[in-house]
Amino acid sequence: MTRDEALALVREFVKNEGLVRHMLCVEAAMRFYAEKYGEDVEAWGLLGLLHDFDWEVHPSLEEHPQAGAPILRERGVSEEIIQDILSHADHLNMPRETPRRKAICACDEVTGLITAVALVRPSRSLYDLEASSVKKKWKDKAFAAGTNRAEMEHAAQEFGVDVWEHVGNVIQAMRKIAPELDLVGNIEQ
Repeated sequence: MTRDEALALVREFVKNEGLVRHMLCVEAAMRFYAEKYGEDVEAWGLLGLLHDFDWEVHPSLEEHPQAGAPILRERGVSEEIIQDILSHADHLNMPRETPRRKAICACDEVTGLITAVALVRPSRSLYDLEASSVKKKWKDKAFAAGTNRAEMEHAAQEFGVDVWEHVGNVIQAMRKIAPELDLVGNIEQ
């Protein structure tokens, strides 16, 4: 499956633009790490882009992401990527033995927190956001209360990256697609 085909599949199943932007964020972060570690950038990117494609049609742990797997198979997604998508769901208890599986877990939830921090800044931009700003908001448990900070820390640790280095890396990755995310804000680039 090409990236264009994957994006078309996402657009077919996802109507919530915020969820589409989340998947674009995770794709950017996965591509960043694939490049950094000399891995297959396209495969890592597809994993990030497709990982939540079925959330709107299967919005419960009883269904997501496992009920989406047959759809991906029908569309020609490789079984390896499908298994990697399944591995990002803690409730399926699949082993995360590969760097790619560890990366998808590390990149998934942290993108939401980074986005939330960017949106409350005066600039509303990723271009002037630093990991230190995320760290300040991290300590405020009422901020983005739905994010699981312990899970984010554990996933970064399992991936083998310091959590604040990881946050900085993901910010850097997300900056590359800031216009698509509507996170340029009022900063000229």
